[in-house]
Parts: sequence; C-alpha cells; structure tokens
Amino acid sequence: MTSRKHVCQIVPPYLMQRLNAGRLDQDNAFRVARAEHLTRVLAQIPAPEAGEATAEAGDWTVYTANNGTDLPGEKIRAAGDPESGDESVDEAATGITGSLALFEEVYGRDSYDGQGIEVVMTVHYDRDYANAFWDGTQLVFGDGDGEIFQRFTKAVDVIGHELSHAVTEHTAGLVYQGQPGALNESMSDVFGSCLKQRLLGQSADDADWIIGEGLFAETVQGVGLRHMLEPGTAYDDPTLGKDPQPAHMDDIYDGTDDNGGVHINSGIPNRAFALAAKAIGGNSWDGAGKIWYAALTNGAVTTDTDFAGFAAATIAEAGDQAEAVTTAWSEVGVTPASGTPAPDGEAPTVVKVRRSGGFLGRTKEGVAELAPSAAQVATVRDLVAGGAAPSKPKGADRYIYEFEVDGRTVVVHEGDMSPELRAVANELLES
Repeated sequence: MTSRKHVCQIVPPYLMQRLNAGRLDQDNAFRVARAEHLTRVLAQIPAPEAGEATAEAGDWTVYTANNGTDLPGEKIRAAGDPESGDESVDEAATGITGSLALFEEVYGRDSYDGQGIEVVMTVHYDRDYANAFWDGTQLVFGDGDGEIFQRFTKAVDVIGHELSHAVTEHTAGLVYQGQPGALNESMSDVFGSCLKQRLLGQSADDADWIIGEGLFAETVQGVGLRHMLEPGTAYDDPTLGKDPQPAHMDDIYDGTDDNGGVHINSGIPNRAFALAAKAIGGNSWDGAGKIWYAALTNGAVTTDTDFAGFAAATIAEAGDQAEAVTTAWSEVGVTPASGTPAPDGEAPTVVKVRRSGGFLGRTKEGVAELAPSAAQVATVRDLVAGGAAPSKPKGADRYIYEFEVDGRTVVVHEGDMSPELRAVANELLES
C-alpha cells in the first residue's frame, strides 16, 4: 500500500495556540518545510533490491537534537544498548520497546511497516518544544515548555500514540482530515492506551483511560490531554481552557479548525473503544484491541472511512462480541454503515424503495436486509413516522419514490427528497 505521509502531533493546535500564539505559526512553518524536505530526500532513495533483507524486528535508535531542529541528530542509544543516563533517551527506549512488543506479540505485526523496519526517534527537539509528532519517517519528542508541559517521553502512551500513527499510515492510510482524521487520532490513542495498560498489567476496568497522564505541570488543572472513557473531562484550566472533546455524535465539532477537528472529535470513537473494552472484559489489548486492529488492517477501512464505516468494520470483526461492540458505538451515537449484518439473534430489518414515473415511465424496485441500527433504517423510519401525505409534484417527468419499512409506506416526490433519502434510494435501487 502506498503510504500517505503527514505530520501527526499529540498536542492539538488549539492548545498550542493557547500556550504561545507564535508557537503554532512556528509549528506550521516547520511542518511545511519538513514536508518539502522529505519529498526531496525520499525522491533520492533507491528502491530496495529484490531479496534485500530488512531490519530485524525490534530495531530502534534514539537520537538527540540537543535542543536544535536538525533531524535525526546525534545517535545516543540503540536496541540492546545499556541505559544512557539521559532520562528522555531511556524513557523513549522503554516506550518503543514496549510498543513494538505490543504490535508483534499481540497483533503479529513486525514494526510499523509489518516488515521490521527500524524505528528512529529523536528527543530534546528544539527549545521549550511542547509537542511530540510522527513526521512520516521518525518519532520526535520535545522537552515541554516547563510551565504547562513536562517532557513528552514521560508518558509512555504518547510514545505508543506516535508509533501507532506510523502503523495507520502503512495500513488503512486514514487521511488526516475530518472523521477519517479523527479516526486516525483515535487509533493512536487506542493503541497508546493499550500499551500503557499492558505495561501496568491493568484490566479494562482498572485502567484510568487517560492519555498523556503526567505531561502537565503540577499547576495545571487537569489529568492529561484526553480522557477516552469520559471525553471532555481531561482538563479545565484558566490557561488551557476546557477540554473540548465531545462524547457523542450530538455534539460533534463541524468546523474547520484542527483539520476539521481531528483531535476534538476523536473523543467519540475513543469512548466507543473504552466502552467496548469494558463490556468485553479482561484486558483491552487482547479484547477490544484485537478487534480494532483487525478492522484497521483487514482492507475494509480505507483512506476516507468515517465513524459509521469504522463501526461496521469493528462489528464485522467482533465475532461473539458483536453485541458489545454494537452497543458501544450506539452509546456514542454512531450507527454502523450499511451492509453490517445484524448481531446473532437479532432479525434484520427489511427496507424497500419503489421508483416510478420519469420520462420513460418505468418502475424500478430495490430491497435490502439491514441491521436494525443501520443509518438507512433510521432515515426511512423517521420518514414514515411523519406520516405526511404526498406533496404536489414539482415539475414534469420527475420520479416518484415509495419507501417501506416495518410494513409502513410513504410516497415522496423527487423534488422533496432530502440528501439522506436520495442516498438510501440510490443504494437500494443499485443493490
């Protein structure tokens, strides 16, 4: 799969703007320059020869930027080396060792590309740099600003978060925009949290579900960057403001900031995962984690998959836990996309559409058996619940649609069709 490279950062732009108005501009300028640099460098790298050996699983190297911005910087420690005595270097080593073990031992994945590529990390990036990111080739960690944030290697789930961006890039390649981008962020929180819980030996019930615990300075009124189980409660601080993450689709952010809310709306799928993990029981990395990983990597999730599509993919992989996963998504207001089979023991709902009229006067019918929680079922049920009589046709030679669900029907003229109804009709008529 061709990977899509983008700089994925743990701290959202809306927080960086609050820390230092100039820091966000500096960060944006860096990302542009770094992307241009990467394009030039990658274009000069020859493709591997057939049969050429890849790096061994577990290979990693930690560099220091010595508070500069040149990457990767000075090599300090590699896999198998003793501790360096540099706190950030050794925390990065511990975090990446655990992260690679999680993906290899639990999910059978050999490094982030699945082929054992070496993981490159740089610590002590820039001065007072309050962020961590994956830039498409390596992981980078700042030391924090000393006022709001401490060093970013201190929270092991941050290291797992950034490596997981690399995994997503090399699998589904979810674009870093809108709902796919929020899923991209959520996948990193999911596996970052699984890593933290695995290293601590916690069950899903025992876990605190906090991302970035320990990053904040003592003066900050907050527990971490995000709270997966209770989005919107991670912090409420005079300087940072209140955690803006929604916990339900009713409150989804639909603006343009933060690439369409990738760090904000990730709270919705985050909560779905936490709820599913607790419902399934045991530990999260073996339970819900295996379902989420399978959904991410089995080909059903593509670059532009939204919440509904990802929900459907997880339910399809859930097996005996399909009911628990379906309920988790339902609790955050996400209805799985069409084509999702109903959980065992739950009868599917039949939805029909009949189109007549038009210039040729032809009639066409479509029918589908869908999960009762599918979005199409809800759309048609809402229509028939209104019980409205057909309106006067708008224009000549236009179609007339008759929808049926639960034994009830309603007629809608083409000129009165909502985009949602039109999408349902087209899908059923083409099936």
